[in-house]
Amino acid sequence: MARQLRTLNWGLVPSWAKDIKTGARMINARFETITDKPSFRRAASRRRLIVPMDGYYEWQAPESGEGRKQPYYLTDPDGAPLAAAGLYELWRDPSKGDEDADRWLWSLTVITTNATDTLGHIHDRSPLLLPADFWDAWLDPELTDTEEVDALLAKVPEPHLTPIKVGVAVGNVQNDSPDLVRPID
Repeated sequence: MARQLRTLNWGLVPSWAKDIKTGARMINARFETITDKPSFRRAASRRRLIVPMDGYYEWQAPESGEGRKQPYYLTDPDGAPLAAAGLYELWRDPSKGDEDADRWLWSLTVITTNATDTLGHIHDRSPLLLPADFWDAWLDPELTDTEEVDALLAKVPEPHLTPIKVGVAVGNVQNDSPDLVRPID
């Protein structure tokens, strides 16, 4: 089996889903339950992927509990790319014929875990980030036993990321600019 680089839809749509709307509820999968929940179990044993990223955003609630949340961009302190553990599925669109090249939807979910002590003050969950020496094991098609998948993920070390305070423009999906990761005072 050859590794591939693909663009997928974010929001896992299991093969048994009645429609694509299911994916809106499955953008993340909790590490603690990926091998238990029917929505993720089969993908956890056979359809694992790595989501490359430069960083990700989290919002911190004000200590007072009132007011606007502050967004942070979390990234590697040296600017190295990050690799989040994820799962993928293929869903057959019943409204499209066999000859339609778009009849199969490829979708993904990012696996999350408890945030580490260094980042847990910003948000209690974070993507499960895989160091490079875990990539081959995570993508190994021979790894199909869910207990072994759980054991592998339990060994993933704590990431060390830099939180950068950024502007609230990141909260609007219509904004897409390099300025979104620029630090603010």
